[in-house]
Amino acid sequence: MTTSPSLSPNPISDVRQLLQFPFMVHAFEAGTIVAVLAAVVGFYMVLRRQAFAGHTLSMMAFPGATGAALVGWPTWLGYYVACGAAALVMGAGGDRSRHARRSGTAVIGTVQTFGLAAGYLFLSLNQELLGGAETLLFGTFLGVTAQQVLVLLAVAVATLAAVAAAARPLLCSTIDRDAAHASGVPVGMLDLAFLLILGLAVAATSQITGALLVFALLVAPPATAQLLTMRPIVGLLLSVAFALVTVWLGLAVAYFSVYPVGFYTTTFAFALYLLVRGGRSALRGRA
Repeated sequence: MTTSPSLSPNPISDVRQLLQFPFMVHAFEAGTIVAVLAAVVGFYMVLRRQAFAGHTLSMMAFPGATGAALVGWPTWLGYYVACGAAALVMGAGGDRSRHARRSGTAVIGTVQTFGLAAGYLFLSLNQELLGGAETLLFGTFLGVTAQQVLVLLAVAVATLAAVAAAARPLLCSTIDRDAAHASGVPVGMLDLAFLLILGLAVAATSQITGALLVFALLVAPPATAQLLTMRPIVGLLLSVAFALVTVWLGLAVAYFSVYPVGFYTTTFAFALYLLVRGGRSALRGRA
């Protein structure tokens, strides 16, 4: 007879419970990878004010997973295909004049609407998936395998290497787009490349948090870090630290609970943001 895991007064014993099963070890490995990836890419996303694009890509993870399950593909492959295709559609053109930005917003909104409609269509066509819809939307740590961890690691290494290679021109075009363009920075190509990077980060993170809650991990830790500092290196390090704490706590509490990990990661990320924002306001009030 098996018993449900329960917290004890001894934290060392609780940690041993968390790590006694391979699936939890894989979950922590995968969670660590996606936390670092989401924090770094999300830092640039928040700085570039592309939250709407990130939200749309997170919505595309849903039809990607349901469509993959419908045709017999692994769901993780569906995440990458759908998010990558959506990023290409959203980034087509590369022009970022005022008129183009308005048109681009409409394109992003259209992609999001189509993605949601397609996701629910695929879900209705695949009766076997109906019981797993909650997992796709809100995440789980039960299905993480060693192979999936290796794929996540490969994607994260490639994505972070691309961010590192483009860090200086990407930051330059983010802060002053006109000056970057005048100095010869290919801002249009960078825009498309960043959307593809964002799509990869969303696809990877969705496998832990679920399609609906991935956006919180991309936004909350970087936004919290940027409340404390606007120095890029310090902000990136704080963003990674906040994301790691959020994911680790979310996985640990979800293991001892009946609720999905995505709920806890979102809750902890939001609580940390409110704590830092409240503390900052209190310090300003005393000054």
